[in-house]
Amino acid sequence: MSHPMLFTPTQVGNLKLANRIVIAPMAQYSAEDGQMSDWHLIHLGQLAVSGAAALTIEGTAVTPDGRTSYGDVGLYSDQCEVSIARVLRGVRRWSDIPVGIQLNHAGRKASRQKLWEGGAQIPPGHANGWSTVGPSPVAFAASETPPTALNRDGLAAIRDAFATAARRASTLGLDFIQILGAHGYLLHQFLSPLSNRRDDEYGGSVENRMRFPLEVFDAVRDAFAHDRPVTMRVSATDWMEDGWSIQDTITFVQALEARGCAAINVSSGGSSAAQQIPLGPSYQVPFARAVKEATTLPVIAVGLITEFEQAESILSTGDADLIALARAVLFDPRWPWHAAAHFGAQVSAPDQYRRAQPGRLQRLFI
Repeated sequence: MSHPMLFTPTQVGNLKLANRIVIAPMAQYSAEDGQMSDWHLIHLGQLAVSGAAALTIEGTAVTPDGRTSYGDVGLYSDQCEVSIARVLRGVRRWSDIPVGIQLNHAGRKASRQKLWEGGAQIPPGHANGWSTVGPSPVAFAASETPPTALNRDGLAAIRDAFATAARRASTLGLDFIQILGAHGYLLHQFLSPLSNRRDDEYGGSVENRMRFPLEVFDAVRDAFAHDRPVTMRVSATDWMEDGWSIQDTITFVQALEARGCAAINVSSGGSSAAQQIPLGPSYQVPFARAVKEATTLPVIAVGLITEFEQAESILSTGDADLIALARAVLFDPRWPWHAAAHFGAQVSAPDQYRRAQPGRLQRLFI
Protein backbone atom coordinates (compact mmCIF):
# COMPACT_ATOMS: atom_id res chain seq x y z
CA MET A 1 0.00 0.00 0.00
CA SER A 2 1.60 3.28 -1.12
CA HIS A 3 -0.12 5.67 1.29
CA PRO A 4 -1.74 3.85 4.24
CA MET A 5 -3.98 6.14 6.27
CA LEU A 6 -2.61 4.57 9.45
CA PHE A 7 0.74 6.23 8.84
CA THR A 8 -0.34 9.66 7.64
CA PRO A 9 0.25 12.57 10.03
CA THR A 10 -2.63 14.33 11.72
CA GLN A 11 -3.32 16.91 14.40
CA VAL A 12 -5.37 17.14 17.59
CA GLY A 13 -5.72 20.77 18.53
CA ASN A 14 -2.20 22.16 18.32
CA LEU A 15 -0.65 18.75 18.90
CA LYS A 16 0.95 17.30 15.77
CA LEU A 17 0.95 13.51 15.52
CA ALA A 18 3.25 11.50 13.25
CA ASN A 19 0.62 8.81 12.53
CA ARG A 20 -2.91 7.72 13.52
CA ILE A 21 -1.96 5.21 16.25
CA VAL A 22 -2.36 6.27 19.86
CA ILE A 23 -1.84 4.20 22.99
CA ALA A 24 -4.86 4.18 25.25
CA PRO A 25 -4.63 4.57 29.04
CA MET A 26 -4.39 1.21 30.79
CA ALA A 27 -4.66 0.79 34.56
CA GLN A 28 -1.65 -0.98 36.07
CA TYR A 29 -2.74 -1.17 39.75
CA SER A 30 0.89 -0.70 40.72
CA ALA A 31 0.97 2.67 42.48
CA GLU A 32 1.67 3.13 46.17
CA ASP A 33 -0.45 5.78 47.92
CA GLY A 34 -1.27 7.16 44.48
CA GLN A 35 2.40 7.46 43.55
CA MET A 36 3.94 5.90 40.45
CA SER A 37 6.47 3.12 40.98
CA ASP A 38 9.33 1.67 38.96
CA TRP A 39 6.75 -0.48 37.19
CA HIS A 40 5.36 2.62 35.51
CA LEU A 41 8.81 3.53 34.21
CA ILE A 42 9.13 0.05 32.70
CA HIS A 43 5.57 0.02 31.35
CA LEU A 44 5.48 3.52 29.88
CA GLY A 45 9.10 3.35 28.80
CA GLN A 46 8.57 0.37 26.51
CA LEU A 47 5.41 1.89 25.02
CA ALA A 48 7.19 5.20 24.44
CA VAL A 49 9.46 3.50 21.89
CA SER A 50 6.63 1.58 20.20
CA GLY A 51 6.36 3.88 17.18
CA ALA A 52 2.88 5.09 18.13
CA ALA A 53 2.07 8.77 17.73
CA ALA A 54 0.99 9.44 21.34
CA LEU A 55 0.98 7.74 24.74
CA THR A 56 -1.68 8.20 27.44
CA ILE A 57 -0.96 7.62 31.12
CA GLU A 58 -3.53 5.42 32.84
CA GLY A 59 -6.68 6.74 34.48
CA THR A 60 -5.30 9.00 37.21
CA ALA A 61 -7.43 9.93 40.20
CA VAL A 62 -8.01 13.56 41.14
CA THR A 63 -8.75 12.67 44.79
CA PRO A 64 -7.70 9.74 47.00
CA ASP A 65 -11.28 8.45 47.24
CA GLY A 66 -11.60 8.81 43.45
CA ARG A 67 -9.19 5.95 42.86
CA THR A 68 -10.72 2.80 41.41
CA SER A 69 -8.38 0.73 43.58
CA TYR A 70 -5.73 1.32 46.21
CA GLY A 71 -3.18 0.61 43.46
CA ASP A 72 -4.30 3.47 41.20
CA VAL A 73 -2.13 6.43 40.24
CA GLY A 74 -3.23 9.82 41.54
CA LEU A 75 -2.43 13.45 40.80
CA TYR A 76 -3.83 14.95 43.99
CA SER A 77 -0.68 15.66 46.03
CA ASP A 78 2.85 16.96 45.71
CA GLN A 79 4.13 13.43 46.25
CA CYS A 80 2.00 12.13 43.35
CA GLU A 81 3.26 14.93 41.11
CA VAL A 82 6.90 14.23 42.00
CA SER A 83 6.49 10.52 41.23
CA ILE A 84 5.01 11.24 37.80
CA ALA A 85 7.75 13.79 37.09
CA ARG A 86 10.37 11.14 37.82
CA VAL A 87 8.81 8.67 35.40
CA LEU A 88 8.39 11.34 32.73
CA ARG A 89 12.07 12.29 32.99
CA GLY A 90 13.03 8.69 32.36
CA VAL A 91 10.66 8.33 29.41
CA ARG A 92 11.53 11.65 27.79
CA ARG A 93 15.26 11.09 28.05
CA TRP A 94 14.88 8.42 25.38
CA SER A 95 11.68 9.27 23.50
CA ASP A 96 10.03 12.37 22.06
CA ILE A 97 6.57 10.78 21.89
CA PRO A 98 3.80 13.14 23.09
CA VAL A 99 2.62 11.98 26.52
CA GLY A 100 -0.77 12.81 27.98
CA ILE A 101 -2.77 11.76 31.02
CA GLN A 102 -6.31 10.55 31.63
CA LEU A 103 -7.94 12.27 34.63
CA ASN A 104 -10.68 10.43 36.47
CA HIS A 105 -12.84 10.10 39.55
CA ALA A 106 -14.27 6.61 39.99
CA GLY A 107 -17.34 7.63 42.02
CA ARG A 108 -19.35 4.59 43.09
CA LYS A 109 -16.91 2.28 41.26
CA ALA A 110 -14.05 3.24 43.61
CA SER A 111 -12.57 1.21 46.50
CA ARG A 112 -11.95 -2.04 44.60
CA GLN A 113 -9.51 -4.87 44.61
CA LYS A 114 -6.79 -4.90 42.00
CA LEU A 115 -7.85 -6.50 38.74
CA TRP A 116 -5.87 -9.70 39.29
CA GLU A 117 -7.36 -9.96 42.79
CA GLY A 118 -10.87 -10.07 41.30
CA GLY A 119 -11.80 -6.38 41.16
CA ALA A 120 -14.62 -6.67 43.73
CA GLN A 121 -15.64 -3.69 45.84
CA ILE A 122 -13.84 -3.39 49.18
CA PRO A 123 -16.38 -2.18 51.76
CA PRO A 124 -15.57 0.86 53.89
CA GLY A 125 -13.81 -0.08 57.10
CA HIS A 126 -11.92 -2.96 55.51
CA ALA A 127 -8.23 -2.84 54.64
CA ASN A 128 -7.64 -0.80 51.46
CA GLY A 129 -11.32 0.21 51.33
CA TRP A 130 -13.18 3.48 51.80
CA SER A 131 -16.60 5.08 51.41
CA THR A 132 -17.62 6.06 47.89
CA VAL A 133 -19.63 8.94 46.43
CA GLY A 134 -21.89 9.31 43.41
CA PRO A 135 -24.70 11.37 41.95
CA SER A 136 -27.29 9.25 43.79
CA PRO A 137 -27.22 6.55 46.50
CA VAL A 138 -27.51 3.77 43.92
CA ALA A 139 -24.95 0.94 44.05
CA PHE A 140 -23.30 -0.39 40.89
CA ALA A 141 -24.33 -3.95 41.85
CA ALA A 142 -26.85 -5.22 44.39
CA SER A 143 -24.12 -6.76 46.55
CA GLU A 144 -22.18 -3.50 46.87
CA THR A 145 -22.34 -0.63 49.36
CA PRO A 146 -24.25 2.30 47.87
CA PRO A 147 -22.36 5.59 47.46
CA THR A 148 -23.15 8.77 49.34
CA ALA A 149 -24.96 11.24 47.09
CA LEU A 150 -22.84 14.32 46.43
CA ASN A 151 -24.20 17.62 47.72
CA ARG A 152 -23.27 21.00 46.25
CA ASP A 153 -20.12 21.28 48.37
CA GLY A 154 -19.06 17.81 47.28
CA LEU A 155 -19.62 18.65 43.62
CA ALA A 156 -17.60 21.85 43.95
CA ALA A 157 -14.76 20.00 45.71
CA ILE A 158 -14.48 17.38 42.96
CA ARG A 159 -14.72 19.99 40.21
CA ASP A 160 -11.91 21.91 41.91
CA ALA A 161 -9.89 18.69 42.28
CA PHE A 162 -10.08 18.11 38.51
CA ALA A 163 -8.87 21.67 37.96
CA THR A 164 -6.00 21.27 40.44
CA ALA A 165 -4.92 18.02 38.79
CA ALA A 166 -5.04 19.76 35.40
CA ARG A 167 -2.76 22.52 36.70
CA ARG A 168 -0.36 19.87 37.99
CA ALA A 169 -0.46 18.18 34.57
CA SER A 170 0.36 21.51 32.97
CA THR A 171 3.31 22.02 35.32
CA LEU A 172 4.55 18.52 34.48
CA GLY A 173 4.61 19.51 30.81
CA LEU A 174 2.16 16.82 29.76
CA ASP A 175 1.12 17.26 26.15
CA PHE A 176 -2.62 16.63 26.50
CA ILE A 177 -5.35 15.65 28.93
CA GLN A 178 -8.08 13.10 28.37
CA ILE A 179 -11.01 13.38 30.79
CA LEU A 180 -12.65 10.03 31.51
CA GLY A 181 -16.39 10.45 30.98
CA ALA A 182 -16.95 6.75 30.25
CA HIS A 183 -17.03 3.22 31.67
CA GLY A 184 -19.39 3.95 34.53
CA TYR A 185 -17.03 6.22 36.45
CA LEU A 186 -18.22 9.41 38.15
CA LEU A 187 -18.77 11.67 35.15
CA HIS A 188 -20.53 8.86 33.29
CA GLN A 189 -22.55 8.20 36.45
CA PHE A 190 -23.93 11.72 36.14
CA LEU A 191 -24.69 11.23 32.45
CA SER A 192 -26.49 7.90 32.76
CA PRO A 193 -30.09 7.71 34.03
CA LEU A 194 -29.20 4.29 35.43
CA SER A 195 -27.02 5.90 38.11
CA ASN A 196 -28.30 9.48 38.21
CA ARG A 197 -31.65 9.70 40.02
CA ARG A 198 -31.28 13.30 41.18
CA ASP A 199 -34.18 15.75 41.14
CA ASP A 200 -32.11 18.96 41.16
CA GLU A 201 -30.44 20.78 38.25
CA TYR A 202 -27.93 17.92 37.93
CA GLY A 203 -30.52 15.23 37.25
CA GLY A 204 -33.57 14.46 35.14
CA SER A 205 -33.20 15.74 31.57
CA VAL A 206 -30.19 15.01 29.37
CA GLU A 207 -29.21 18.66 29.64
CA ASN A 208 -29.25 18.48 33.44
CA ARG A 209 -27.34 15.19 33.56
CA MET A 210 -24.69 16.71 31.29
CA ARG A 211 -24.27 19.73 33.54
CA PHE A 212 -21.65 18.44 35.99
CA PRO A 213 -19.45 16.69 33.38
CA LEU A 214 -19.49 19.90 31.33
CA GLU A 215 -18.59 21.95 34.40
CA VAL A 216 -15.65 19.61 34.98
CA PHE A 217 -14.58 19.95 31.35
CA ASP A 218 -14.70 23.75 31.60
CA ALA A 219 -12.64 23.69 34.81
CA VAL A 220 -9.99 21.42 33.28
CA ARG A 221 -9.87 23.39 30.05
CA ASP A 222 -9.41 26.63 31.99
CA ALA A 223 -6.68 25.16 34.25
CA PHE A 224 -4.58 23.35 31.64
CA ALA A 225 -2.15 25.16 29.34
CA HIS A 226 -4.33 26.77 26.69
CA ASP A 227 -2.06 25.74 23.80
CA ARG A 228 -2.42 22.04 24.66
CA PRO A 229 -5.50 19.92 23.91
CA VAL A 230 -8.10 18.61 26.32
CA THR A 231 -10.06 15.61 25.03
CA MET A 232 -12.87 13.44 26.41
CA ARG A 233 -13.49 9.71 26.47
CA VAL A 234 -17.17 8.79 26.32
CA SER A 235 -19.26 5.65 26.55
CA ALA A 236 -21.53 5.83 23.52
CA THR A 237 -24.12 3.53 25.09
CA ASP A 238 -24.82 1.77 28.38
CA TRP A 239 -25.93 -1.35 26.45
CA MET A 240 -29.02 -1.23 28.68
CA GLU A 241 -32.64 -0.36 28.04
CA ASP A 242 -33.45 3.14 29.30
CA GLY A 243 -29.74 3.87 29.73
CA TRP A 244 -27.38 6.38 28.13
CA SER A 245 -27.65 6.19 24.32
CA ILE A 246 -25.77 7.14 21.19
CA GLN A 247 -28.24 9.99 20.65
CA ASP A 248 -27.42 11.30 24.14
CA THR A 249 -23.72 10.92 23.35
CA ILE A 250 -24.02 13.04 20.22
CA THR A 251 -25.77 15.79 22.21
CA PHE A 252 -22.97 15.65 24.79
CA VAL A 253 -20.21 15.68 22.15
CA GLN A 254 -21.71 18.69 20.42
CA ALA A 255 -21.76 20.55 23.74
CA LEU A 256 -18.11 19.59 24.31
CA GLU A 257 -17.16 20.78 20.84
CA ALA A 258 -18.73 24.18 21.56
CA ARG A 259 -16.57 24.42 24.71
CA GLY A 260 -13.26 23.75 22.97
CA CYS A 261 -12.83 19.99 23.33
CA ALA A 262 -10.09 18.84 20.95
CA ALA A 263 -11.06 15.20 20.27
CA ILE A 264 -13.48 12.45 21.31
CA ASN A 265 -12.50 8.88 22.18
CA VAL A 266 -15.53 6.63 21.69
CA SER A 267 -15.91 3.61 23.94
CA SER A 268 -19.02 2.07 25.55
CA GLY A 269 -20.54 0.40 28.59
CA GLY A 270 -19.65 0.34 32.26
CA SER A 271 -22.78 1.70 33.93
CA SER A 272 -24.45 -1.57 34.88
CA ALA A 273 -23.30 -4.96 36.09
CA ALA A 274 -26.17 -6.40 34.01
CA GLN A 275 -24.94 -5.01 30.68
CA GLN A 276 -24.87 -7.40 27.73
CA ILE A 277 -22.15 -6.31 25.28
CA PRO A 278 -21.91 -8.14 21.93
CA LEU A 279 -18.13 -8.35 21.92
CA GLY A 280 -16.37 -8.82 18.60
CA PRO A 281 -13.79 -7.14 16.37
CA SER A 282 -14.56 -3.42 15.89
CA TYR A 283 -17.76 -3.75 17.97
CA GLN A 284 -17.60 -0.08 19.02
CA VAL A 285 -16.63 1.35 15.62
CA PRO A 286 -20.25 2.04 14.50
CA PHE A 287 -20.56 4.38 17.48
CA ALA A 288 -17.37 6.18 16.46
CA ARG A 289 -18.78 6.65 12.98
CA ALA A 290 -22.07 8.02 14.34
CA VAL A 291 -20.18 10.54 16.45
CA LYS A 292 -17.90 11.46 13.55
CA GLU A 293 -20.91 12.20 11.36
CA ALA A 294 -22.22 14.63 14.00
CA THR A 295 -19.05 16.60 14.82
CA THR A 296 -16.00 18.17 13.20
CA LEU A 297 -13.78 16.95 16.04
CA PRO A 298 -11.22 14.19 15.49
CA VAL A 299 -12.76 10.90 16.59
CA ILE A 300 -10.73 8.06 18.08
CA ALA A 301 -11.96 4.47 17.77
CA VAL A 302 -11.08 1.86 20.39
CA GLY A 303 -12.08 -1.67 21.33
CA LEU A 304 -10.92 -5.06 19.98
CA ILE A 305 -8.90 -3.43 17.19
CA THR A 306 -6.06 -5.91 16.83
CA GLU A 307 -5.28 -6.43 13.14
CA PHE A 308 -3.40 -4.12 10.77
CA GLU A 309 -5.90 -4.28 7.91
CA GLN A 310 -8.76 -3.85 10.37
CA ALA A 311 -7.25 -0.63 11.71
CA GLU A 312 -6.53 0.68 8.21
CA SER A 313 -10.08 -0.06 7.09
CA ILE A 314 -11.57 1.89 10.01
CA LEU A 315 -9.60 4.94 8.92
CA SER A 316 -9.88 4.59 5.17
CA THR A 317 -13.67 4.16 5.25
CA GLY A 318 -14.05 7.28 7.40
CA ASP A 319 -15.30 5.55 10.53
CA ALA A 320 -12.72 7.35 12.69
CA ASP A 321 -9.68 9.60 12.48
CA LEU A 322 -7.37 7.74 14.85
CA ILE A 323 -7.03 4.27 16.37
CA ALA A 324 -6.40 3.68 20.08
CA LEU A 325 -4.68 0.47 21.10
CA ALA A 326 -4.80 -1.06 24.58
CA ARG A 327 -4.59 -4.83 25.09
CA ALA A 328 -3.23 -5.32 21.58
CA VAL A 329 -0.18 -3.21 22.37
CA LEU A 330 0.31 -4.90 25.75
CA PHE A 331 0.50 -8.19 23.88
CA ASP A 332 2.70 -6.74 21.13
CA PRO A 333 4.50 -3.53 22.22
CA ARG A 334 5.92 -3.24 18.69
CA TRP A 335 2.50 -3.33 17.01
CA PRO A 336 3.13 -0.02 15.17
CA TRP A 337 6.48 -1.34 13.86
CA HIS A 338 4.85 -4.48 12.57
CA ALA A 339 1.96 -2.54 11.02
CA ALA A 340 4.42 -0.25 9.24
CA ALA A 341 6.31 -3.26 7.91
CA HIS A 342 3.04 -4.80 6.73
CA PHE A 343 2.03 -1.69 4.78
CA GLY A 344 5.47 -0.67 3.55
CA ALA A 345 5.36 2.49 5.67
CA GLN A 346 7.85 4.03 8.07
CA VAL A 347 7.89 4.43 11.82
CA SER A 348 10.15 6.12 14.35
CA ALA A 349 12.55 3.88 16.27
CA PRO A 350 15.37 4.57 18.74
CA ASP A 351 18.94 4.35 17.50
CA GLN A 352 19.61 1.49 19.91
CA TYR A 353 17.06 -0.69 18.10
CA ARG A 354 17.79 0.18 14.46
CA ARG A 355 19.85 -2.95 13.93
CA ALA A 356 16.63 -4.93 14.46
CA GLN A 357 15.37 -3.73 11.06
CA PRO A 358 15.14 -6.76 8.74
CA GLY A 359 17.28 -6.51 5.63
CA ARG A 360 14.23 -6.74 3.38
CA LEU A 361 12.75 -3.63 5.08
CA GLN A 362 15.50 -1.09 4.62
CA ARG A 363 13.07 1.84 4.76
CA LEU A 364 11.06 0.77 7.80
CA PHE A 365 12.68 3.05 10.39
CA ILE A 366 12.64 6.82 10.10
